[in-house]
Amino acid sequence: MTQKRNTPQKAAVKHALGEATGFVSAGQLHATLQKHGSTIGLATVYRTLAELAETNEADSLQSKEGELLYRACTTEHHHHLICRNCGLTLEIEASRVEKWADDVASEHGFSQPSHTIDIFGLCAQCQSA
Repeated sequence: MTQKRNTPQKAAVKHALGEATGFVSAGQLHATLQKHGSTIGLATVYRTLAELAETNEADSLQSKEGELLYRACTTEHHHHLICRNCGLTLEIEASRVEKWADDVASEHGFSQPSHTIDIFGLCAQCQSA
């Protein structure tokens, strides 16, 4: 994997993604950038988000509608709790999940397992609303 250049456009997309409270689409991020006066094109936003996901600087998941959504994240392995209603996303460390994944893989003769786990539910604020 070759390291891509850091450009002002990439920095702007990274900043906007870091300001988002949950997972966002490229279109939503592009609209936010435009609202703040940016002239970055939608294709550049898509390209930058794909690069950030490839380098583990952003997480991605597919919405129910099939659209890719992105969120800035740490580069260490982690899992998410995601509110189905408001989109609030929390990174969680889940050592028990790691042990479970290793055990299941071992039971079936697999080694070096990897996984992605996102847990969806309703956050406390949405439950009380």
